[in-house]
Amino acid sequence: MMKRTFSWLSAWALTSGLLMFSCSFPDEDDDTDPIETGTIQLQFDNVVGDKDLQLDSTRYMNAAGEDFTVSKLNYYISNIKLIKLDGGLFTVPQDSSYFLIREANKESQKLTIRNVLTGDYTGIEFTVGVDSVRSVMEPDSPGRKGILDIYTGPTNEEAMYWDWNPGYIFLKLEGSSDSATTANGKYYYHIGFFGGRTERTINNLRTVKLTFPGQKAIVTTSVVSNVLIQADIQKIFNGPSQLSIKKSSALMFTDSTKYVADNYAGMFNVKEIKIN
Repeated sequence: MMKRTFSWLSAWALTSGLLMFSCSFPDEDDDTDPIETGTIQLQFDNVVGDKDLQLDSTRYMNAAGEDFTVSKLNYYISNIKLIKLDGGLFTVPQDSSYFLIREANKESQKLTIRNVLTGDYTGIEFTVGVDSVRSVMEPDSPGRKGILDIYTGPTNEEAMYWDWNPGYIFLKLEGSSDSATTANGKYYYHIGFFGGRTERTINNLRTVKLTFPGQKAIVTTSVVSNVLIQADIQKIFNGPSQLSIKKSSALMFTDSTKYVADNYAGMFNVKEIKIN
């Protein structure tokens, strides 16, 4: 009896072992395609109408017939999403999706987005400004480092942050004009407000959606597409709401800043895509 029992148990163990061993084959032969990623570049080019923007040296004319120069232009781009050929979205991870475009710094105008899923893309979405989630994070938190660091980052150097009702300045446009009513003949538009943290404000965050004109942005492991996006500063004055420097030489803390936000939401367009 002992011998027979031992033989039966041995046969059972051997059979189970073979079954377990055979079940391991599908994992070893798994032919699932690995996830491949590549890089895409976004190049922002600030213009005034059909002319390249020149700081200080050139006088331009808005639709109200007012001359103006531009001495400073900074704006935040964030929450970038790429639109796939099939209509789906590739969302750039938030920690890698905040940029401060500065006309005085050419390097800041070239955004390199890595780890993008390979494929064909037909458009892009992004936010002008810094969303409320980041704005209400504690200043020392990891999510507010780099370009969002209010102590040591460019925001401190460029003064792109308000302490009185904590929040980032989304767009800063400054210059001079013969129509300005300020004592020094300057105009300045500092546009922020995400809804408020310590007290309620308007919300000047704006989402921009652009279609790539007649061309796809191709992302592979070896091919890099460079998407050239123009920002026409003229449209800050000549958008859905016509802006007069004489009537509004300084805009910062008023509800009328929403009209500037509506205008700059329409100042972007995709000029071309270059494949490298």
